[in-house]
Amino acid sequence: MRPTQIRFADRPSITGFDPKKLAAAAKSAKNDPWARYEAWRYTGPFSRWNRFKGSFPGLGIATVAFGIYCVAEQLFFKDDHHHAKGGHEMAT
Repeated sequence: MRPTQIRFADRPSITGFDPKKLAAAAKSAKNDPWARYEAWRYTGPFSRWNRFKGSFPGLGIATVAFGIYCVAEQLFFKDDHHHAKGGHEMAT
């Protein structure tokens, strides 16, 4: 058995503000006179990719260097310490 949902009718706003009309008006207009002046914000050095690319300077080089270090450590720097399988033996 599913619980029933009670839906109330939309009450008129006492202030006259309609959020649906605001959302419809906020959509971009076809003939926006300021569009040409705002276009520079999203092109050239201010494009989304260029802004993200400068966020982490040196991250690519550091990642490659760390990868090379991990491979070199596994190949050339073996652990020469031989540990007992049972751990450290205590003297009695």
